[in-house]
Order: sequence, then C-alpha cells, then structure tokens
Amino acid sequence: MNPILARLEQNPVIAAVRRREDIPAAAGSPAEIIFLLCGELLTAGEDIAVLRRAGKMTFIHMDLLHGIGKDAAAVDFLARAVKPDGIISTRSQLIRCGKERGLLTVQRFFLLDSQSAATTAETAALSRPDMAEIMPGICPRVLRRLAGQMKTDIIAGGMIERKEDILAALKAGAKGVSTSSVPLWNS
Repeated sequence: MNPILARLEQNPVIAAVRRREDIPAAAGSPAEIIFLLCGELLTAGEDIAVLRRAGKMTFIHMDLLHGIGKDAAAVDFLARAVKPDGIISTRSQLIRCGKERGLLTVQRFFLLDSQSAATTAETAALSRPDMAEIMPGICPRVLRRLAGQMKTDIIAGGMIERKEDILAALKAGAKGVSTSSVPLWNS
C-alpha cells in the first residue's frame, strides 16, 4: 500500500506549514503528514528532525525552499543530507528525480479551467507521482471528475478554510486535504 495513503487513513488532514514558527503546532497536531511550504536550506534538516521526532511524515516543497536549485542535484542533496520522507513540486522532472532517489512524491497542480484539468490527468500519468495535489481544493465537482479519470490518488489543497471544505473534498474523492489553517489541523 502507498505509505501516504496509510497515513491519510489515520487522519486525512495534512498540516501545510507556511511559516517556520508554526512547525511546533504541526508537530503537536494529530496530522500524520506535514507539507513544509516554507524554509531554507540551512534550516531544512533541523525542521525535518523536529517533525520526525514527533512521528510525522514530512514533505518539503522544492519550489518554495530557499537556497537550493530546482534540478536533479538539489533532489540528490535533499535525499542524502536532509532526508525528508518526500518532496512536493509542480515540476514533473523533479517528481521523476525524487522517485528515482527513493523519495515519496506529491505533484501539485493548479486548475484554472477545463483545459488545465485535462492536462493535469495527462501530466500525472506521465510523471507518476505517488499523489497529486489539486488546487484549489474547494471544487468538489472537478475533484470528483479528476478522481474518476486519474490513476493517481488526489489530495485537495488551497482555499480549505472550513471543516465543511474538508468534508466536501473527501466526499468528492480526495484521499486527503492539505490546509494551512492551524485550527483545522486539530479537527
């Protein structure tokens, strides 16, 4: 079984950390998975260690990590030196590199229109991430359609501000929901 899905079965809410000062709250929350959407190369290892001690599965968003390139060498460095459980990126080449280095991968897709929804399914089929994060995650009708089309399981993210948003995304077929709303990490 996909280890991400196993954790999402325990708790489908993913703590998406936008500010480093929120890491202790994420570590203390019931969320099993943490998405680090902030940070810099110098502190990434320390941040991962804090979350690992709390028993969290942690992903670093490569596109948002300051001080590191966005190429295969950067993925190599993270895999060897920082050792997150996985990476998040919008870039297919980074997803493929992460998979080759034994990291779990979440590819992030932004939906703007029906064409971007179609492209999302095609791109995920080619890059084969472990999970696809669909943003914004507050479009249950679109989530339902993509969940039926894609072979990759879906995480809904972006603009998740209420518990009702979480429930609607899960009902539409998302396996998990990422949110930067600290109160929702404990829901």
